Amino acid sequence: MFVLITYDVNTVSPKGCKRLRRVAKECLNYGQRVQNSVFECVLEEAQFIFLKSKIDSIIDQELDNVRFYFLGKNWERKIVTLGKSTSYNVNSDLII
Repeated sequence: MFVLITYDVNTVSPKGCKRLRRVAKECLNYGQRVQNSVFECVLEEAQFIFLKSKIDSIIDQELDNVRFYFLGKNWERKIVTLGKSTSYNVNSDLII
């Protein structure tokens, strides 16, 4: 499934900055960053459950917010980009 992950972590304190870095690192393990706090991820159900649990253990429930948007099977038709596109299609061929 294609999941868009967005987050807003309160960075007023040093602990908040650490949480922000940890959330970003976990998201990077599963997808690609398209904006500072926005990641596109193609996940299996088990991967999503694990990632959600991991992020839930990192954030402060009183101060931080994380949203998961499920774009479904036809996600390529649901995304419109204006301007410079810095992401790549995860389902296309990748030459290294």
